[in-house]
Amino acid sequence: MAAVTGHLDDEAPFSFRQAVEALRAARVRPGVRIEETAAPRRLAPFAYALEATVLSDGEELADGRLVLLHEPGGHDAWHGEFRLVTLARAELEPEMAGDPLLPEVSWSWLTGALAARGAAYHDPSGTVSRASSHYFGGLADRSDDTQIEVRASWTPASAADAAAHLAAWCDLLCACAGLPPWDGPESSVRGVGGVLPLPKRRS
Repeated sequence: MAAVTGHLDDEAPFSFRQAVEALRAARVRPGVRIEETAAPRRLAPFAYALEATVLSDGEELADGRLVLLHEPGGHDAWHGEFRLVTLARAELEPEMAGDPLLPEVSWSWLTGALAARGAAYHDPSGTVSRASSHYFGGLADRSDDTQIEVRASWTPASAADAAAHLAAWCDLLCACAGLPPWDGPESSVRGVGGVLPLPKRRS
Protein backbone atom coordinates (compact mmCIF):
# COMPACT_ATOMS: atom_id res chain seq x y z
CA MET A 1 0.00 0.00 0.00
CA ALA A 2 1.36 3.41 -0.90
CA ALA A 3 1.84 5.39 2.28
CA VAL A 4 3.23 8.61 0.88
CA THR A 5 1.29 11.48 -0.61
CA GLY A 6 3.04 13.30 -3.41
CA HIS A 7 5.88 11.25 -4.92
CA LEU A 8 8.68 9.51 -3.09
CA ASP A 9 11.03 9.87 -6.04
CA ASP A 10 13.12 12.60 -7.58
CA GLU A 11 10.11 14.93 -7.55
CA ALA A 12 9.88 14.84 -3.76
CA PRO A 13 12.17 17.16 -1.80
CA PHE A 14 15.39 15.45 -0.83
CA SER A 15 14.90 16.28 2.86
CA PHE A 16 11.50 14.56 2.84
CA ARG A 17 12.83 11.47 1.08
CA GLN A 18 15.72 11.36 3.53
CA ALA A 19 13.36 11.55 6.54
CA VAL A 20 11.09 8.81 5.14
CA GLU A 21 14.02 6.50 4.49
CA ALA A 22 15.25 7.12 8.04
CA LEU A 23 11.84 6.09 9.38
CA ARG A 24 11.76 3.00 7.18
CA ALA A 25 15.21 1.92 8.34
CA ALA A 26 14.71 2.73 12.03
CA ARG A 27 15.03 0.21 14.84
CA VAL A 28 12.70 0.05 17.83
CA ARG A 29 12.45 -1.94 21.03
CA PRO A 30 11.14 -5.53 21.02
CA GLY A 31 7.38 -5.93 21.27
CA VAL A 32 6.58 -3.00 18.97
CA ARG A 33 5.24 -3.96 15.55
CA ILE A 34 5.07 -1.31 12.82
CA GLU A 35 3.64 -1.07 9.33
CA GLU A 36 3.20 1.66 6.75
CA THR A 37 -0.34 2.91 6.27
CA ALA A 38 -2.18 5.34 4.02
CA ALA A 39 -1.12 8.90 4.78
CA PRO A 40 -3.59 11.79 5.04
CA ARG A 41 -3.82 13.73 1.79
CA ARG A 42 -5.02 17.16 2.88
CA LEU A 43 -2.71 18.13 5.73
CA ALA A 44 0.42 18.82 3.68
CA PRO A 45 1.79 18.40 0.15
CA PHE A 46 3.88 15.45 1.36
CA ALA A 47 3.03 13.01 4.13
CA TYR A 48 4.10 9.60 5.36
CA ALA A 49 2.30 7.50 7.97
CA LEU A 50 3.02 4.54 10.22
CA GLU A 51 0.82 2.49 12.52
CA ALA A 52 2.12 0.51 15.48
CA THR A 53 0.93 -1.85 18.15
CA VAL A 54 2.58 -2.95 21.39
CA LEU A 55 2.37 -6.65 22.24
CA SER A 56 3.23 -8.55 25.39
CA ASP A 57 2.69 -12.31 25.66
CA GLY A 58 0.44 -12.15 22.61
CA GLU A 59 -1.81 -9.45 24.08
CA GLU A 60 -2.22 -6.06 22.44
CA LEU A 61 -1.54 -3.38 25.04
CA ALA A 62 -1.46 -0.14 23.02
CA ASP A 63 -1.62 1.14 19.48
CA GLY A 64 -1.20 4.37 17.59
CA ARG A 65 -0.29 6.26 14.45
CA LEU A 66 2.59 8.59 13.57
CA VAL A 67 2.41 10.93 10.57
CA LEU A 68 5.28 12.92 9.12
CA LEU A 69 4.12 16.05 7.28
CA HIS A 70 6.23 18.20 4.98
CA GLU A 71 5.49 21.67 3.63
CA PRO A 72 8.31 22.89 1.35
CA GLY A 73 9.13 26.47 2.23
CA GLY A 74 7.69 26.11 5.72
CA HIS A 75 4.33 26.34 7.44
CA ASP A 76 3.51 29.38 9.57
CA ALA A 77 1.76 27.37 12.30
CA TRP A 78 4.56 24.81 12.52
CA HIS A 79 7.46 27.29 12.43
CA GLY A 80 9.24 24.82 10.19
CA GLU A 81 8.94 22.62 7.12
CA PHE A 82 8.15 19.39 8.98
CA ARG A 83 5.57 18.38 11.54
CA LEU A 84 5.02 15.10 13.37
CA VAL A 85 1.47 14.21 14.38
CA THR A 86 0.67 11.30 16.65
CA LEU A 87 -2.11 9.34 18.25
CA ALA A 88 -1.37 6.86 21.05
CA ARG A 89 -4.01 4.93 22.97
CA ALA A 90 -4.22 2.13 25.50
CA GLU A 91 -6.49 0.60 28.09
CA LEU A 92 -5.59 1.48 31.65
CA GLU A 93 -5.34 -0.60 34.76
CA PRO A 94 -8.11 0.34 37.27
CA GLU A 95 -5.65 1.80 39.78
CA MET A 96 -4.27 4.19 37.13
CA ALA A 97 -7.61 5.23 35.68
CA GLY A 98 -8.60 7.31 38.68
CA ASP A 99 -5.28 9.13 39.13
CA PRO A 100 -6.00 12.90 38.92
CA LEU A 101 -2.45 13.51 37.66
CA LEU A 102 -2.79 11.04 34.79
CA PRO A 103 -3.08 13.69 32.01
CA GLU A 104 0.06 15.50 33.17
CA VAL A 105 1.95 12.24 33.63
CA SER A 106 0.88 11.00 30.20
CA TRP A 107 2.06 14.19 28.51
CA SER A 108 5.39 13.86 30.32
CA TRP A 109 5.78 10.38 28.78
CA LEU A 110 5.99 12.07 25.40
CA THR A 111 8.24 14.98 26.33
CA GLY A 112 10.44 12.74 28.46
CA ALA A 113 10.81 10.20 25.65
CA LEU A 114 11.81 12.90 23.16
CA ALA A 115 14.37 14.26 25.60
CA ALA A 116 15.75 10.80 26.41
CA ARG A 117 16.19 10.02 22.70
CA GLY A 118 17.86 13.35 21.98
CA ALA A 119 15.09 14.26 19.55
CA ALA A 120 15.11 18.06 19.53
CA TYR A 121 11.78 19.74 18.80
CA HIS A 122 9.71 22.88 19.32
CA ASP A 123 6.11 24.12 19.24
CA PRO A 124 4.50 21.03 20.79
CA SER A 125 0.74 20.86 21.25
CA GLY A 126 -1.75 18.16 22.10
CA THR A 127 -4.45 16.67 24.30
CA VAL A 128 -4.71 13.80 26.74
CA SER A 129 -8.16 12.23 27.00
CA ARG A 130 -9.49 9.61 29.38
CA ALA A 131 -12.72 7.74 28.63
CA SER A 132 -14.45 5.20 30.90
CA SER A 133 -16.96 2.59 29.81
CA HIS A 134 -19.53 1.00 32.13
CA TYR A 135 -21.61 -1.91 30.89
CA PHE A 136 -25.28 -2.67 31.56
CA GLY A 137 -28.02 -5.09 30.55
CA GLY A 138 -26.77 -7.81 28.26
CA LEU A 139 -23.21 -6.48 28.65
CA ALA A 140 -23.29 -6.29 32.45
CA ASP A 141 -20.89 -9.21 32.80
CA ARG A 142 -18.10 -7.13 31.29
CA SER A 143 -15.70 -5.33 33.58
CA ASP A 144 -15.58 -1.54 33.47
CA ASP A 145 -12.65 -0.22 31.46
CA THR A 146 -10.87 3.04 30.87
CA GLN A 147 -8.89 4.08 27.81
CA ILE A 148 -6.30 6.83 27.57
CA GLU A 149 -5.65 8.67 24.31
CA VAL A 150 -2.74 11.01 23.63
CA ARG A 151 -2.97 13.23 20.56
CA ALA A 152 0.03 15.44 19.92
CA SER A 153 2.08 17.23 17.31
CA TRP A 154 5.47 18.88 17.31
CA THR A 155 8.04 20.33 14.93
CA PRO A 156 11.31 18.39 14.77
CA ALA A 157 14.37 20.59 14.90
CA SER A 158 15.91 18.47 12.14
CA ALA A 159 14.28 15.96 9.80
CA ALA A 160 17.56 14.08 9.87
CA ASP A 161 16.61 12.98 13.40
CA ALA A 162 13.44 11.23 12.21
CA ALA A 163 14.55 7.86 13.58
CA ALA A 164 15.04 9.34 17.06
CA HIS A 165 11.53 10.79 16.96
CA LEU A 166 10.15 7.41 15.93
CA ALA A 167 11.96 5.72 18.80
CA ALA A 168 10.55 8.30 21.22
CA TRP A 169 7.04 7.71 19.87
CA CYS A 170 7.45 3.97 20.43
CA ASP A 171 8.59 4.72 23.99
CA LEU A 172 5.38 6.74 24.46
CA LEU A 173 3.28 3.80 23.25
CA CYS A 174 5.09 1.46 25.63
CA ALA A 175 4.61 3.86 28.54
CA CYS A 176 0.88 4.00 27.76
CA ALA A 177 0.91 0.19 27.73
CA GLY A 178 2.43 0.15 31.22
CA LEU A 179 5.76 -1.33 30.15
CA PRO A 180 8.97 -0.30 31.93
CA PRO A 181 11.65 1.75 30.14
CA TRP A 182 13.79 -0.28 27.75
CA ASP A 183 17.55 -0.19 28.27
CA GLY A 184 18.55 -3.07 26.03
CA PRO A 185 19.51 -3.14 22.35
CA GLU A 186 16.81 -2.24 19.89
CA SER A 187 15.47 -4.75 17.40
CA SER A 188 15.26 -4.56 13.65
CA VAL A 189 11.93 -3.28 12.37
CA ARG A 190 11.83 -3.35 8.60
CA GLY A 191 13.14 -2.50 5.22
CA VAL A 192 10.81 -1.44 2.45
CA GLY A 193 9.97 -5.07 1.70
CA GLY A 194 10.02 -6.29 5.30
CA VAL A 195 7.34 -4.33 7.07
CA LEU A 196 5.89 -6.37 9.91
CA PRO A 197 2.08 -6.60 9.76
CA LEU A 198 -0.07 -5.29 12.56
CA PRO A 199 -1.99 -7.99 14.43
CA LYS A 200 -5.76 -7.74 14.55
CA ARG A 201 -6.98 -5.30 17.15
CA ARG A 202 -9.05 -6.52 20.04
CA SER A 203 -12.76 -6.51 19.35
